[in-house]
Amino acid sequence: MSFLSNDYGVFLLVVFGLFWALRSMRSMRMVVLMVASWFFYSMWEDNGVLVGWKYLGLILASTLLDYWVGGRIATLDATNPRQQKRRKLLLMMSLVGNLGLLGVFKYYNFFRGEIEALFGTQLPTFELLLPVGISFYTFQTLSYTIDIYRGQLKPAKNLYEFGLFVAFFPQLVAGPIVRASDFLPQLDRTPTLSRDELHLGIARILEGLFKKIVIADILAAGIVDAVFAEGSTKHGLTTLLGIYGYALQIYGDFAGYSDIAIGSARLLGFEINENFEAPYKARSIQDFWRRWHISLSTWLRDYLYIPLGGNRCGPIRTYVNLALVMLLGGLWHGASWNFVVWGAMHGVWLGINRWWDRRGFGRMGGKVGHVLSVVLTFHMVCLAWVFFRSHTFDGAITALRNLVTAGEGSWFEVPLLPLSVWVAFALGFGMHYLPKAFKASVRDRFVAMPSFVVGIVLALVLGLFAYCKVDAQPFIYFQF
Repeated sequence: MSFLSNDYGVFLLVVFGLFWALRSMRSMRMVVLMVASWFFYSMWEDNGVLVGWKYLGLILASTLLDYWVGGRIATLDATNPRQQKRRKLLLMMSLVGNLGLLGVFKYYNFFRGEIEALFGTQLPTFELLLPVGISFYTFQTLSYTIDIYRGQLKPAKNLYEFGLFVAFFPQLVAGPIVRASDFLPQLDRTPTLSRDELHLGIARILEGLFKKIVIADILAAGIVDAVFAEGSTKHGLTTLLGIYGYALQIYGDFAGYSDIAIGSARLLGFEINENFEAPYKARSIQDFWRRWHISLSTWLRDYLYIPLGGNRCGPIRTYVNLALVMLLGGLWHGASWNFVVWGAMHGVWLGINRWWDRRGFGRMGGKVGHVLSVVLTFHMVCLAWVFFRSHTFDGAITALRNLVTAGEGSWFEVPLLPLSVWVAFALGFGMHYLPKAFKASVRDRFVAMPSFVVGIVLALVLGLFAYCKVDAQPFIYFQF
């Protein structure tokens, strides 16, 4: 079930009504959310075929494994050598179980092809469909078990609460990646829904739909897909606009999904952490990763970078750790060398960023220096996006070659694009670079409006979205 479908609107309305009708019945409202989440996942379609229900077992398996492992670890004494050994063994079970799921469904065929090409051998072939959301919910359950092992978290009170943490439908398919330490305590509170909270949830959903439909999908259909199509002959400025367009598309697509998830959760009395903070305002690659896919970057920091030693083992080890984390972060996105290259580029740039700061060179000062830093960082990110977006490594090289080629005319020849594409560019960059305080004030004014006015605005905007909708595409991060 897609956030963009009418079915989701009806589904959310029904769940909203049932949840608040059972507000005073803690167990029942949790059961409603659990069943609704499983139903939401079971309605996932692939090429028009309902397939989600086939993979509910994977979510249940991951849920049962980590609930049992986390509970067992919590009963063992970390100061007792024998029990600590058992704790490590249990943690290893969680790691093997969750990463094994990812390995089989996400990476088996990729590595099978590489091994066959390298050694000339033949390995079994499996036609495996990548279950939507598997990278997200396995990371959530892993963080739960690791936090219990570290003594930073107490286990969930019961299985259905932990199951709801894993399967909570707003963020189940494409994040944000939620920590148990943030989610589970919210189950102990009796939810309240004020007018402001209701309006704020609606505002976030509308903001997400706007980013997806009016910016991401229009740019995808209007220029991006053509520029990155196999054998594309788009040259010069057209290719550059296609790369800029993809930078806005992937932001609008993924940040839009996160907005809808955050807004949907807020309508049910839950708070989900922000996942984006105007990433193209970043002054450095390090700053970019503080703003982009925050739930993943902090997960990689806390559960991979710091355990590897972080920056505590000298500069060389720091650079190696950064490179390794970003390589694995790239591979997390998919079984493709393009994602590995994308991660490697960011790893190298993070290393250079760290080296630059260690040398005490600092940043360019003043307003001009600030603008130049933002522009440079944005173009470094865009260069890496070429590899992320292209289906093959050769496709990325073709796009870069087209970028520096004038073709039959001038490199600066302005392409004939639909007006909607130029509007999407203007709205995308314009909204992104608006001051944070201005955007907050607009949201506050919406929240302060009378409810009947919010209802009218909601109806008008949804009608406008339905009119503007062109070739709606699946959310990009569904594939991860």
